[in-house]
Amino acid sequence: MKGIVYQLNRKPEIQGERGLPKLAIASAHISYQGVKGDYNHYRKKWKFNTSSRALLIYPKEMYQQLQIEGWPANPGDLGENITTEEIPCESFLLESIWNIGEVQIKISEPCKPCKVLGLLEYIGEKRKVEFVKTLVNRRGWYARVLKEGIINKKDIIERIS
Repeated sequence: MKGIVYQLNRKPEIQGERGLPKLAIASAHISYQGVKGDYNHYRKKWKFNTSSRALLIYPKEMYQQLQIEGWPANPGDLGENITTEEIPCESFLLESIWNIGEVQIKISEPCKPCKVLGLLEYIGEKRKVEFVKTLVNRRGWYARVLKEGIINKKDIIERIS
């Protein structure tokens, strides 16, 4: 299975804000803790920066499906660090290992939708519950970093096991 990095995303820690939406960047240094300069409130406060949640992966094709369903979501909105292209969501199997640029990752767990998604301008408090239900089993994948390095937009993503 092979695809490309459609977009890389990060958001620095800003007092009083959460880690989404994340903003597009051209390249990223990936450490065992994730994207350098990225902030994830949930992972930091409640998961004590667990390395099994170093990166969040989400396919561009799922954004396209959400748009068809009437949700104006765009890459980075759901807090993912890497937006992929040409890889179906179901291809990110638990424990599968992927090379991305200089980096190697291992898919560790599915991401579950949460109420923080209500902070997105087009969702808000009124539609939060509906949007969270829409994303059940479609929220992306957390990954552990096995090898640190640089990832650039348009780098090849390839499953190696």
